[in-house]
Amino acid sequence: MKAERLLAELDRLRKDAPKDESDLEYLTLFHVFCFVSYKMTDFRQYVQEQQDKGAFDKFAE
Repeated sequence: MKAERLLAELDRLRKDAPKDESDLEYLTLFHVFCFVSYKMTDFRQYVQEQQDKGAFDKFAE
């Protein structure tokens, strides 16, 4: 699993949510996407650690 793939999926979810700044779902997706994008080095490390633990083993591409 690549961190970029997870981030792309998060971005898709964010774009699918109606833009409503009073909606918690929209705000959560938007700000988590921004934060993870800003911290990509840390996110890549986290994803690699999870990969090493087998967290993505059941994911079928």
